[in-house]
Amino acid sequence: MTVNESSALRAMPDIATEPQAATAGVLDWVGMDDIAAPVRLATADGGIVQSPARVAAFVNLKRQDARGIHMSRLYLHVDRHLSSEPLTPCSLRRLLRDFLDSHADLSDRAQVRIRFDHMVRRPALRSDNSGWKSYPITVTATMDEGQFALELGCDIAYSSTCPCSAALARQLIQQQFAADFAADQPLAREAVLAWLGREQGIVATPHSQRSSAQVRVRLAPGFDFPILDIIDRVEDALQTPVQTAVKREDEQAFALLNGQNLMFCEDAARRIRHALDGDERISDFWVRASHFESLHPHDAVAVATKGVRNGYGPDA
Repeated sequence: MTVNESSALRAMPDIATEPQAATAGVLDWVGMDDIAAPVRLATADGGIVQSPARVAAFVNLKRQDARGIHMSRLYLHVDRHLSSEPLTPCSLRRLLRDFLDSHADLSDRAQVRIRFDHMVRRPALRSDNSGWKSYPITVTATMDEGQFALELGCDIAYSSTCPCSAALARQLIQQQFAADFAADQPLAREAVLAWLGREQGIVATPHSQRSSAQVRVRLAPGFDFPILDIIDRVEDALQTPVQTAVKREDEQAFALLNGQNLMFCEDAARRIRHALDGDERISDFWVRASHFESLHPHDAVAVATKGVRNGYGPDA
């Protein structure tokens, strides 16, 4: 056996590079999904918080005669970048650039999508306690013929109390009051206070339910990730985010917030739209307010967008 023959036998075959005329054709995206990787985020106090993430990495296949891409290169780039530096728009741009540089003859578009839970310590409403809240986050970065785009998505849980149900409950309470206190009967303040504190007096309560705000925003260039800022804006607009540590004084404060912020899903979507509309870091947004009704087995849903040209559509 000659030296050349021996080297040829030791060389590993690369089937992906072989042309496939019978199945030729371009592909929009090819890559890997559900890659396990860490994600590191810088905190406001200069620290770093790390969370487990699931990553999707893709490039297009623009050469019709190429059988496939180099999957392992995408994985190695994801592993190296996410393990070594905090997640920023600049780090994602570099990651996508490496995707394309390693597929220079095959691709001109690249995308990475990173899903993780962002943990935030939240204080109780009244007591001195606090607890952790988990916010599902999705970061999607795309490089398309040199144009970089960045989208941030988050899910925020809150409570919603039905305004219609509240009005109907008030009417029943009024009717019960009229039945318990005759029109010609003088009212004693202590008797009314006692009546208001009994179940026999407050005969009806409005229905409330856990609800979800799904928010997707396209970020304008030049800003870092405003993950916590966007979450805070949405929660401040809704006023009734779900709580962590809850003592009786916290539960009472939560009941007061719900009573002062009666919301249909339409109200919730409009509140969020108003909160996001003036943020210069956000070039476009899509909002879905879903109320998981306790009255019936289907959900009440409202969708709102910023309404920019060529932006998010209502069905996005």
